Amino acid sequence: MSKGKGLDGEEERANMEDSDGEAKRKLEKKSSPSSSGIGCSSVVEPQDADYNTPSLSDELEVLILARVPRSLYGKFSTVNKRFLSLIKSGEIFKIRGEIGLKEPSVFMLASGETSWWAFDPQSESCRNLPILPSDTCFAAGDKETFCAGTHLMVSGKEIDGLVIWRYELAKNEWFKGDSMKNPRCLFASATCGNYAFVAGGIDTGSNKILNSAEKYDPETKSWDWLPMMHQKRKMCSGCYMDKKFYVIGGKNEEEENLTCAEAFDESQNKWEIIPDMLSDMPISTFQSPPLLAVVNDELYTLETSSNELKVYIKSSNSWKRLGPVPIRADFNKGWGVAFKSLGSKLLVIGASSASNTGHGMTILTCYPDPDTEELQWTPLDCGKNSSSHFIWNCCVMMA
Repeated sequence: MSKGKGLDGEEERANMEDSDGEAKRKLEKKSSPSSSGIGCSSVVEPQDADYNTPSLSDELEVLILARVPRSLYGKFSTVNKRFLSLIKSGEIFKIRGEIGLKEPSVFMLASGETSWWAFDPQSESCRNLPILPSDTCFAAGDKETFCAGTHLMVSGKEIDGLVIWRYELAKNEWFKGDSMKNPRCLFASATCGNYAFVAGGIDTGSNKILNSAEKYDPETKSWDWLPMMHQKRKMCSGCYMDKKFYVIGGKNEEEENLTCAEAFDESQNKWEIIPDMLSDMPISTFQSPPLLAVVNDELYTLETSSNELKVYIKSSNSWKRLGPVPIRADFNKGWGVAFKSLGSKLLVIGASSASNTGHGMTILTCYPDPDTEELQWTPLDCGKNSSSHFIWNCCVMMA
């Protein structure tokens, strides 16, 4: 009996093991990748636990996305509809501005090229902008550019007259914008945060030299008058420094070179003359307007006759030499050279001084220091070095 009971017990345990094994196999089959993974029409819900990751709050998600490098926005927008909406609406750029996060983009049009392109100095990558839908007169003529917030403004002449085309970074599209209150060419311009200032130039209707000035607001896409400058001038340069809009150099109605400058203080709503600001600068016939750039509220210029960098000494109204720049600004008396501020760095684009022929674009940056005796210039590779070194238009956007 004991032996029989022993056999019965073993059979019972075997039957239990068979039953458990069969149940286990069924459960494994039910939850295997072949039945619940990619490519299967029926997906089995989790049986024992909730594997869903808790979602982030909208506010936290936006703050995280705002910190994504801008060069990756194109990729993120293809996989995230919410991020695409934030970009298209421009909201992500407003948030970046509020948290003090801005990256530079360099927009350029080089000789021989039909479309604008954008260069990202941080990733050293570039991309073509959409084709600007202007007429042939605008495409072939001289143009002037400036940035206001996330708008790239390109002013030029079409068959029907002077127009301004506006490239909106958020939408990645060109729009024909509102013209200035006083349409002009050969004017000074400067960017101040989300705003842009223009002053002087030539009235495209009467051909008279102007002393009028205006301010552009990208939020309203409109222009407002500023007080008149003291001096009429054309072919002048502009910059923004110490919370003031500076207009420097140029020519007057008698075609005389002007060495004075003017600074507009918006808090006082008036212009102040700065006499002899360019008195010790060599000025030659047919040279470009002064090549100016402001970094950390210090004004720098690239002298077109000597290819030297200079810094403006405010206390003495004079200029200090900081050494040569490895770019041939003297090739065409400053024309075709881009000299800009790039956040905390200087940016210069043109023909390398190491080349006798001057062919091929060279892009260099440096951290300027008014107290140094020798600056270190760093070359950047944008993959466009086979392009012409002659830059028709160049503008830096911080967004």
